[in-house]
Amino acid sequence: MTGSSPRRLFDAVLCDVDNVIRVYDPAHLHALERAAGLAEGTTMKVAFAPDTVLPLVLGRITPDEWAWSAARGLTGLVSEVIAVELATALARSPFRADEAVVTLLRGARTRVPLVLVTNASVQLEADLEVLGLTDLADHVVSSARVGIAKPDRRIYDIAVDRAGVPAERCLFVDDTLENVDAATALGMRTVHYRESGDLRRALNGL
Repeated sequence: MTGSSPRRLFDAVLCDVDNVIRVYDPAHLHALERAAGLAEGTTMKVAFAPDTVLPLVLGRITPDEWAWSAARGLTGLVSEVIAVELATALARSPFRADEAVVTLLRGARTRVPLVLVTNASVQLEADLEVLGLTDLADHVVSSARVGIAKPDRRIYDIAVDRAGVPAERCLFVDDTLENVDAATALGMRTVHYRESGDLRRALNGL
């Protein structure tokens, strides 16, 4: 399964989860922001600032603790009550699996190993179960479990080791350009994901 083939451009797929496999619905959050007189995306900008989100994705705090941290960052913009409401709405945003992406990845996994490598919270495993995706990949490398987050090369090294092939024989898929650039620097073939067609075209290399 991991042997190199001259017809293949890669022998393993390393794939991000959020905004690739898992898609969030921000409609409720955006409605709350508009009602509070904030621009859409303000809550995410505060919550995903490095000092706020890193403890979450390194497994040091829970999603609820992250929401409280984000709320504190919003209190200069809105009242404390509204800040908590916004941060809670973000942390509990509804999500679903992108079935087109799941189908593509399941198909790829019949040919090569699939490793999920993602900056995630300690809730990732439970979320994958809710999505019905616990069997999607051969391995899951979660930043919250290994204590290292992309774009730190050490999390890529872990994922490559789990894949069982050299880095230059891996296809790396991520929606964040910084993470893609880090994978490129390690010699991987990469996809800066924006929509399922990007993944479909890349998997033609199988």
